[in-house]
Order: sequence, then structure tokens, then C-alpha cells
Amino acid sequence: MSGRVHRMSPALDTTYIRPQDREAVIRDAVWGSVVVVDIDHRPAAGEIRARMDVGSVGPLRVCSARSTAVRLRRTERLVRKDEEPSLFLSLQVTGTSIGVQNGRECVVGPGEFAVLRSDAPYTLLFDEGIDHHFLRLPLAALALPDRLLRDATTVTFGVGNPVARLAYMYFSQLAVSGELHRDEAVVAPSIELLRAVLVSQRGDARLAKEPLEATLTLRIKHYIREHLSDPDLSAARIAAAHGISVRHLYAVLSRAGISLGDWIRARRLDACKRELAGPAGRSRTVAAIGRSWGFTNATHFSRVFKDAYGMPPRAWRDRHHCHGPHG
Repeated sequence: MSGRVHRMSPALDTTYIRPQDREAVIRDAVWGSVVVVDIDHRPAAGEIRARMDVGSVGPLRVCSARSTAVRLRRTERLVRKDEEPSLFLSLQVTGTSIGVQNGRECVVGPGEFAVLRSDAPYTLLFDEGIDHHFLRLPLAALALPDRLLRDATTVTFGVGNPVARLAYMYFSQLAVSGELHRDEAVVAPSIELLRAVLVSQRGDARLAKEPLEATLTLRIKHYIREHLSDPDLSAARIAAAHGISVRHLYAVLSRAGISLGDWIRARRLDACKRELAGPAGRSRTVAAIGRSWGFTNATHFSRVFKDAYGMPPRAWRDRHHCHGPHG
């Protein structure tokens, strides 16, 4: 899977599957997309419901699932067949679930998660049904001591751990974001953030701090992308959103080879270029499209667009539309 980026896609929706076929179809989808487990459905065959969306970025596999009540068991027999030992994050969206591994049991509620290893037997109980995000990463990618990983399994990570709170929000967003699935740059910071969570469970703040810092650039870039259309987006606002000083913000971006103003402007211009060439180019004025991406001054927008692409925005729009609004 290395080096390939896959967008989120529906792997399963039992709405369109005959009730008598659902158990087999669900098993095939889970085995092929996530992990090989024994699946024990609690409802009768006609009442089984499931939907699963899967995606991956490099070695990181992502799955969002909803289903009726079920028990998942990874047995000794299935463990022996595993080719690449992995770590699973099991993020609870609503309801509760129970995880059992290494002789320990944990209860996971909304906003919490647990980690499990694929190379040891485990059981997951979803008596209220599944409403979950699952992420799978090769154990080798984490490069953590075996004992630390063993101590971290079947532990509820939740609101009491600030690193875990951050990880839950981040990995939940990663699970559902097609935009992030297109960006392999998320792989390394995702690994570092997961390392930070597992290390922080041992209570060593010094060891957890470095991975948190390693994810900062990614989190800043994601925040900027989410707020590109806001004309008030500024260094001060970005820094405040991440609990750092403006000076620290510039230092972090500088280490990543990013000039803040240039980076924001380039992504705003790219968004304008796409809109001008698309359906919006027919229905909205050039100035309106510029304003919607933070360019409040039409003359300035026209000048920076021409500097970037060699022609004014109106000419770019007209090249893609025979007839369009004038503005």
C-alpha cells in the first residue's frame, strides 16, 4: 500500500442486500477491508444492518462503520494467519463498547478510544450496535517498545488526557475527510501523534511533547485550509487557535519551508481558479468569487491572479466559458 492514496469509498451498505446474504457480505467486506475476525451478529438475519466506508493513505487504513449489535473476535487461529502485525485505534462516536485483550477489559464511551493489537487475540462487544471509526497502522511504523505497546492496549483514552483528546478529534476528522485522504503528508504526523498518545499514557510529558510538536505544522495547515474563505484570517488568529505565539507560528512554518502569506495566497488563488473555470464561473462575477476566498479588493485580486497565472481572472474564466457574467 505504500505510496498510494485512496479516497474514502463505501465498501458496504446492506440496504441493497438480501437479508439472507448479509452475514456473508459483511464478513467479506470486513475481512477484505479491515481485519479478519469472527463476526457474531446479535439480531436475526432479517434485522442485520451495516454500512462501512473505507479509505487509506499510504500504510494507514481508515474505516467508519455503523451496524446493529455485534461481537467481533480475533482468535488465536486468526492471529496466526496475520502477515503484518498492526495497531488498531477504535474510536467511539456514540454509545459504548467493550474491548478485551491481554486479560484486561475496557469500556469505551463517546469521545473516547482504545488501541488493540492484531497479533494477539481480542474481543470487541458492541451490544448497542457499532458507531465507530477504526484506524489500522503497522506496528513497525510506530517503532515503540513492545512492553509500552502491550501496556497501552485495552486502556480507555479519553477526556482526562489532553493528548488523547487532541488525538480523538484529529483521527475522527481523518477518518471522514476525503481531502486528508488525498494528502500523504498526513501519514508521518499521524504516526507521531499516535506515538504521543501511547507515550503520554506512561506519564512522561517530555517524551510526549516532541510528537505533539511534530503534528503542529499539519494542524496549522489544516486550520488554514478550513478558514481560507475568511478575509480576517491572520497570523495572530492562527497562532491563538493553536495556543502558540505568533513568533512560534512563524518559526514552525519556516522550518517546514512555508511563508505564511504566500502559502495562504497560493491556496486562495487555486480555489478561485477552480471556481472561475467551473459552473460558478458562469453564475457569479469575478469579484464575487474573489471575495468568497478572502480577496476583498477586486483590483488586488486581479493583479495577484495575473502574477500567478499569466492572465487576469476574467480572461481565465472566459477561456473556460464561451459566455459568462461580466464583472
